[in-house]
Amino acid sequence: MTRTVLIVGFAGVQALDIVGPFDVFTGASLAVTARGGDGYAVTVVSVGGDPVSTGTGLTLTAVPLPDPGHPIDTLVLPGGFGADAARRDDVLIDWITAIAPHARRVVSVCSGAVLAAQAGLLDGCVATTHWAYAPHMAVEFPSVTVDPDPIFVRSSEKVWTAAGVTAGIDLALSLVEDDHGTELAQTVARHLVMYLRRPGGQTQFAAPVWMPRARRSPIRDVQEVIESEPGAVHSISELARRAAMSTRHFTRVFTDEVGEAPGAYVERVRTEAARRQLEETDDTVTVIAARCGFGSAETLRRSFVRRLGVSPDQYRKTFA
Repeated sequence: MTRTVLIVGFAGVQALDIVGPFDVFTGASLAVTARGGDGYAVTVVSVGGDPVSTGTGLTLTAVPLPDPGHPIDTLVLPGGFGADAARRDDVLIDWITAIAPHARRVVSVCSGAVLAAQAGLLDGCVATTHWAYAPHMAVEFPSVTVDPDPIFVRSSEKVWTAAGVTAGIDLALSLVEDDHGTELAQTVARHLVMYLRRPGGQTQFAAPVWMPRARRSPIRDVQEVIESEPGAVHSISELARRAAMSTRHFTRVFTDEVGEAPGAYVERVRTEAARRQLEETDDTVTVIAARCGFGSAETLRRSFVRRLGVSPDQYRKTFA
């Protein structure tokens, strides 16, 4: 039986959040039907069937929201800068709330996770969204555990949430794989010139995010020392000496002021320094590890895998 896929449109939607999954499902449908199977019927819907104006000026046609009592296979909730306004549209949210029980699965892409959250579909769940939008969503929906790293996550038995923008393509490929097997999903991925499963999480794409400066000047001075010389020896005792505090008192004050322990802060600064050097230089990983204070390439590799989800070599191949 042909699977019905509805993709919701609204003013200010991210175009690729719609077009990416649309192309994956329609591409899979062509491959499935060529083999004599049943594919997907994909439709963009909007309140009143109004044309959908995307955030980049592209306008997409849409049909009115269908009767929520009719069963569908997949509901896709895209994001974009208009997502916050869309979640305050009672007609749209009431429709999502009504149709979700009749869908086999509900998928959010990027900041479209707030539509699912507004409809109560993510209460008590772990969800992901665009790395830059995650802090906002965590504040707006404290009942949802927001994880900014995964490319996508199965938030519940029915609901999937994807990270920023192109992650909707990754998730759609995974759903096609669930429906029709790895071989067909791989065929679609190759046609799109994409990984079927990309390495790492979305943290590797995030811009460096520095913690707010400490209020106390001794702690700010320590932050500046760490950031100006990431490769120097920054033992807790030495940093405490610079701040003219005992080690125990320094650790407590630094953690309270900065939001993480001194050792974790040093590692994060060193990781960011290594990221920049992997992007901007041809130096070996061993040289970069020593220069940034990791001591060995293996220590740098472990930090990258833990913090970014990829090895230094994989990171360089992607971003250099």
